[in-house]
Amino acid sequence: MSDISPADPVAEAFEAQRDRLRAVAYRMLGSHADAEDVVQEAWLRLSRQDTATIHNVAGWLTTVVGRISLDVLRSRQARPEASYDDRLPELVVTLDVGRAPDDDVALADSVGLALLVVLESLGPSERLAFVLHDLFAVSFDEIGKILGRSTAAAKMLASRARRKVQAAEPPAATGREQREVVQAFLAAARDGDFEGLLRVLHPEVKLTTDLPHGVVVVLGATEVAAGARSRAGAGAAARGRAVLVNGLPGFVAWREDGAPLSVMAFTVVDGRITGIAIVADPAKLAAMDLPEPA
Repeated sequence: MSDISPADPVAEAFEAQRDRLRAVAYRMLGSHADAEDVVQEAWLRLSRQDTATIHNVAGWLTTVVGRISLDVLRSRQARPEASYDDRLPELVVTLDVGRAPDDDVALADSVGLALLVVLESLGPSERLAFVLHDLFAVSFDEIGKILGRSTAAAKMLASRARRKVQAAEPPAATGREQREVVQAFLAAARDGDFEGLLRVLHPEVKLTTDLPHGVVVVLGATEVAAGARSRAGAGAAARGRAVLVNGLPGFVAWREDGAPLSVMAFTVVDGRITGIAIVADPAKLAAMDLPEPA
């Protein structure tokens, strides 16, 4: 619950930056809940600051959000019991009404799932340098100040992060191509068509499933196809509908009683599915803003 008063000129200046700050924090942290916490903390710090000493409120706030996000990333890294290698980024689900993902204004605050996964693999300093410079055009001078490093070091971090992103992030297919491949997969899975599944799965496809007891990862087209075929005709999900998940084609399935069964997101490269992310944890599904069953 925000305690910001719109009548306050300082609050008005902050509100003008809120969407941008939330976007910065989300791309840094991959979590909308964490991003909201960071933005609220930035407001609290601004409210305690003598604003007469701030010459550029937008820049000051971006710096504060960057520093808080960096602290969060470093604290995550310092917890050895928490593995982020296979942790699914937070998924944003919206109805797929046939537009290309880039045309959907409602997804302006989301990031492609593939990019989020790549960002998760970067170190905290690399991630901050890349996100602030390449995605939000923050100068390397400012990034260096946030990191406590020189401008040249900030440039080097961003360059290193950029190479990792370019090496790992697959070229995006068009919305229509992605949908056709996903529909072919869903049809083959529904029919138990093993050969049909293999035709649309990349040989090194990675399936990540978020379950109540943790994250399970399956690698390889044969293993993923076998799992999909074994579930064919089980009847657990009587209803489902196409959605966009972080801007990518996805699918939501519901049980007969209307309870959500799973959310699936697909990454498609060159006509093959290279990644499938599934959330099947009832607690996490209940916390997601899902559309109504068709």
